Amino acid sequence: MKRTLLSALAGLTMLAGASSAAAQGQPVKVGVCYDLSKAYTFVSPQVVQAAKDLATLINSKGGLEGTPIEVVVQDHGNEPQRGIECYEKLKREGVMVFDFLSTPVSRAVLPRAMADGNVMGQSFVGRGDAIDGNVFKWIFPIGPTYWGQMANNVHYIKTQSNGSLKDVKIAFIYPDYAFGQEPIAVLRTITDKEGAELGLFPNPLPGRDQAAVWTQIRRFNPDWVITWNLSAMHVVAAREMKRNGIPMDKLISVNWLNEVDLANIGLAEAKGIKRGTNVQGGQDHPLIKEILAELYEKGKGSGDRKLTEDVYYNTGLAMYSVLYEGIRQAVKNEGLPLTPAKIKAGLESLKDFDANGLIAPVTVTAQDHGGGGKTRIEMWDGEKWVPQSDWFAAYTDVVMEVVRKESAEFARQAQ
Repeated sequence: MKRTLLSALAGLTMLAGASSAAAQGQPVKVGVCYDLSKAYTFVSPQVVQAAKDLATLINSKGGLEGTPIEVVVQDHGNEPQRGIECYEKLKREGVMVFDFLSTPVSRAVLPRAMADGNVMGQSFVGRGDAIDGNVFKWIFPIGPTYWGQMANNVHYIKTQSNGSLKDVKIAFIYPDYAFGQEPIAVLRTITDKEGAELGLFPNPLPGRDQAAVWTQIRRFNPDWVITWNLSAMHVVAAREMKRNGIPMDKLISVNWLNEVDLANIGLAEAKGIKRGTNVQGGQDHPLIKEILAELYEKGKGSGDRKLTEDVYYNTGLAMYSVLYEGIRQAVKNEGLPLTPAKIKAGLESLKDFDANGLIAPVTVTAQDHGGGGKTRIEMWDGEKWVPQSDWFAAYTDVVMEVVRKESAEFARQAQ
């Protein structure tokens, strides 16, 4: 099944007339429990807007094989208990597919989704070991996990160090909570294996005062710095790097670095900064062009058009392109009425799905819920992001070793 979402949408256009009655029937409900009020408001509005816009576009063409999508949105404020309450509420309302866009909330809800047999999306956040479909049967972290992204970042550093990491000094600065701590096990394993010197630099929340930690990094004198910062933390880090004489081109950021962050740093000042990315940026993509033409030009967009210019909007389109395509496959292959088991099977049937180039191709199986874990490295040249690599996945053996270890421990504790 090598088929992109756009080709599916083209097919749905022909089906729209024949299936209009079905498209007005019982919708499949997708629960979007996000932090819309506290820590993650720099990203959540764009992702929600993308999820709703894509659903509107698909519904306008007859739905997913005739089945409409209903996006149900609720705020959890990045609080695990509120995330659990959101899950339980939406479950009672008939939602079978959930996403939380928060590592601490995803971790809190995961055992319930597993016990209930409900599908939980976890793209780009949450537990790295959840790609193990044998253990995490209902969890789908499709795309690169933080573990995979970190492995790829280190591999890129190796390519820039004449193919060897021996004695290369890598500093990792991260907010000292679940999100920042998530990739440390993989980072330690790889740097130990490769003979690199690793410095860990936790930064206390809320991360606005980084003076002391960057002084420590300067003394460490790294060849490269990997950062897991978010939002305003990026701006503070850039200021501290300049103060400490650390060149911007030594930095590789987690994927959560967007156009707003660059503008706040200063477009010229940010020149040279790199990030690991999981989606194509910009608006020069057929799906985004179609959404702008069919929705925003006709006053049917679900929010501020300016947010469609943000890479986090593209991230939302990537996440929900995958989820909606899995649901479409479920309807096509398993028929109605939909159940979580059918949607699970639909997601596990995805093969080389890339949303027409919006993301690296993903292939999902019952054993591998990650889809391949490919990213690429981009560099800001002062005006635009310039790819520094193709899509790739590195150290997959190391990542899977940690995955198997952590997932086995989860399974043992869950017994």
